[in-house]
Amino acid sequence: MAPYDAFLLISFGGPEGPADVIPFLQNVTAGRGVPAERLEQVAEHYYSFSGVSPINQQCRDLLAAVEKDFAARGVAMPVYWGNRNWDPYLADTLARMADDGVRHALAFVTSAYSSFSSCRQYVGDIEAARRQVGDSAPRVDKIRQYFNHPGYIASFAAAAADAARSLPGGTGEAFDLIFTAHSIPVGMAAASGPAGGAYEAQLAEVAALVAAEIGHRRPWRLAYSSRSGPPSQPWLEPDINDVLTDLAAAGSHAVVVVPIGFVSDHMEVKFDLDVEAAQTADRLGLRFARAATPGTDPRFVSMITDLVLERTEGGPAMALGSLGTGPDSCPAGCCGTGQSRRPESR
Repeated sequence: MAPYDAFLLISFGGPEGPADVIPFLQNVTAGRGVPAERLEQVAEHYYSFSGVSPINQQCRDLLAAVEKDFAARGVAMPVYWGNRNWDPYLADTLARMADDGVRHALAFVTSAYSSFSSCRQYVGDIEAARRQVGDSAPRVDKIRQYFNHPGYIASFAAAAADAARSLPGGTGEAFDLIFTAHSIPVGMAAASGPAGGAYEAQLAEVAALVAAEIGHRRPWRLAYSSRSGPPSQPWLEPDINDVLTDLAAAGSHAVVVVPIGFVSDHMEVKFDLDVEAAQTADRLGLRFARAATPGTDPRFVSMITDLVLERTEGGPAMALGSLGTGPDSCPAGCCGTGQSRRPESR
């Protein structure tokens, strides 16, 4: 097993006050030619929450929980945290790690699935940050995808069951189950994974596993949220609001939405689901409950330690379903942007 002398949590980052919002969004969209007026529109989502994304505090809480779990299970590693788009920036964290004498770190990314934006781009971020730091930068190895790890599935299953119990009016089992994830361009989805199509396949696997775990016998739906980009570019569908509309038209009375694409309450969860989707459900007369994201659920935290021990001590590589654990490092040509190929039509 490779020797590691530190654990690194890598996340997306988010603003922590109104003055941070536009600079943060400029970081996220750098080089993509997004008009200023579009950034202002998205900024309103953050301003409705006082300009604060929950993700940074959730990373602090997760890091503290991981540190505690490490101590309980005998993992002797200091823990660090760096972001892609906001303070603490990844390059700054790597510089601090170098100053602390860290030479080889194991990184956990707060994104469970295979695609360019959820995996390959983070690998590129790590290398760019290392180049910025220079020769003293520690080597960083990224932990594999973990969408089908038992701890990931168990945390969502427990949250889905809790959400179902919270539905008003004695709904019981008579609710529809909707799983949601961040939409991505169709071309990017087609290029995800070594053979393509991994993003959608992995989400469908998780949805099926969670539904089975809670004993849900009715058909479930997979929907997407947070679409962006020009209208001419196809993104994964159906949108969560369209699915809610279809279910209401088919006679549904209650829904439980399970955001399996998110490990914590990003703004895409707080606004796109808790505000927009909830308002759509209310307008349609649907009783609505949103399952919690893993956050610091002990099953999720324990999963992180499992993944560390898998790499450091040869612990068992745990996975449910049929898709397996996947590689420890991305194969050549894995998870492209899809921009060089003609997007599929949907």
